[in-house]
Amino acid sequence: MSSSLRTRVLAVTIVASLAASASAAYATHVAHARVNAPDALDALDFMTGCWERRAGTRLVEEHWLGPRGGLMLGVSRTTRGDSLLEFEFMRVTVRGDTLVFAAQPSGQPPGEFGGAMIGDRAVRFENAAHDFPQRVIYRAVGTDSLLARVEGTIAGRARAVDFPYRRVACAGGAG
Repeated sequence: MSSSLRTRVLAVTIVASLAASASAAYATHVAHARVNAPDALDALDFMTGCWERRAGTRLVEEHWLGPRGGLMLGVSRTTRGDSLLEFEFMRVTVRGDTLVFAAQPSGQPPGEFGGAMIGDRAVRFENAAHDFPQRVIYRAVGTDSLLARVEGTIAGRARAVDFPYRRVACAGGAG
């Protein structure tokens, strides 16, 4: 076997090994996240309501319906003035004995993250195989603030983006 062919075979073997390792690591995270999922979903009630973050003319709104029927639904919209920049549909569901967070940003296919940690008014979802982010975190801050955070690696470099929200009255009303 030529040295260039040996190098290629070795590279393919390493890549396959890393992919299997990442898949096994994700399965381990999901296995460790096993909880009494319906109770765990109820523990995410702190996310329920309407939240916003303003920075100049940029507004990020995130609205969550409370847990019911094994499901929470969320929607997010980012605008600058009257222009739409981004939108996202989100859900947290019970799958077996695991919570699963699914996010579908701006019409893309949904990405799923397993419930890796549920704490006192905090939750972290993970998917090591996802491009970015690999982790999605929600944490209550007092009674009127919510911190959403996405984190992971891009091109081998750690990156995180925080979305500090404040509670607002939900728009709309009885007609």
